[in-house]
Amino acid sequence: MKRESRGKELVFEAIEQHDVKFIGLWFTDILGALKSVSIPMSELETAFDEGMGFDGSSIKGFARIDESDMLVKPDPDTFQIIPWRPKEAVVARMFGDVLQPDGSHYEGDPRYVLKRNLEQLREEYGYTFNVGPELEYFYLKNNKSLEVLDEGGYFDLTTLDAGSDLRRETIAMLTAMGIKVEASHHEVSPSQHEIDLRYADALAMADQVMTYRFVVKEIAQQRGCYATFMPKPIFGVNGSGMHVHQSLFKGTRNAFFEPEGELHLSELAKQYTAGLLRHAPEITSITNQWINSYKRLVPGYEAPVYITWARRNRSTLVRVPMYKPGKEEATRVEYRSPDPACNPYLAFSVMLAAGMAGVKNNYELPPPTEKDVYLMNEDERKREGIKTLPGSLIEAIVLTEKSKLVREALGEHIFRNFITSKKVEWDRYRVNVTEWELKEYLSVL
Repeated sequence: MKRESRGKELVFEAIEQHDVKFIGLWFTDILGALKSVSIPMSELETAFDEGMGFDGSSIKGFARIDESDMLVKPDPDTFQIIPWRPKEAVVARMFGDVLQPDGSHYEGDPRYVLKRNLEQLREEYGYTFNVGPELEYFYLKNNKSLEVLDEGGYFDLTTLDAGSDLRRETIAMLTAMGIKVEASHHEVSPSQHEIDLRYADALAMADQVMTYRFVVKEIAQQRGCYATFMPKPIFGVNGSGMHVHQSLFKGTRNAFFEPEGELHLSELAKQYTAGLLRHAPEITSITNQWINSYKRLVPGYEAPVYITWARRNRSTLVRVPMYKPGKEEATRVEYRSPDPACNPYLAFSVMLAAGMAGVKNNYELPPPTEKDVYLMNEDERKREGIKTLPGSLIEAIVLTEKSKLVREALGEHIFRNFITSKKVEWDRYRVNVTEWELKEYLSVL
């Protein structure tokens, strides 16, 4: 409570220093869409003390119309000035916690779901969960066509890369908002880009992912183009992923590091990795939550579809980056299937739950697969016991619906509403007649 009080003081000091006129209170619906309510400074004290009211029945997956009164209460630790707003009308933002009218946490708030899982991890094991995602995206001329801005390729540094200036400006804005960026570069596909964020605890990182997506889109719009985090917008080229590097820390010590361990991985890290592998199919509908996500998860376009792990092999689902002497804190595992259009609060929650199931139940990590799995035939994969991720959203949802692990990680409300929403999405998709079907069948049937 004392920490929150000091946090409030710092917010009011910053508001006075920068002459802030409005505050945006940010939160997400269950599918990860960013929502905001803007308040003037005169209402901020009330927002801190009581929360600001809104109609929860109008937010995807939140509440029925007969229980729609909700509050959003700002988290002072997330205060940041929005740097591209004009200086004469300074605007800031804070992420908020969604509450019931009686002040209790709302179980349909994805941010609360992640906070609850992280608190449980601290209470049971004393660990913090650190993640470092790599989000890919495309720049397009507009949101009505697939016309790209450049024909650049992986790591290209040429005039072909029209997105370099956009990336630099985006990084400047992220840095101004307190988000640490490790690197950025052109990705494999034309007009595809990546900005990597420095690892942080999972709650702070989920907030940063939401901010990152907003800033990327905002800067693109200001420069007359469009940025999309759609997993597979363009046929025939690589889609966009969100590889998630993850580790467990106790204080400043990385619990994944073991000086004498194979690959310098501790037994805990191996059990955690085994948990990710075993539970990957049932968490995939959360880490890859759209119908379009499964257009990316196909062999041949660098997206991992085979449930294996390795050190160097990038065709596997989990990769263990090489250890660098003196960089013990960087020991981690990289989970490669998620895409950047997921809800990060829910995705981080289920990845943590899967990994910790391996720790709690002492799962044994299978041998690594250093051969290119894409080059194996079906019989070879079967002999080596290599399974695959679900091939469509409905396959993934069926597996999730049976998952006790996901139900416990998300809580009953979000679990039920998420599945219902995804089934509706699938039904809308399967009754639609696509352009491919018309080209393939209309003239011959």
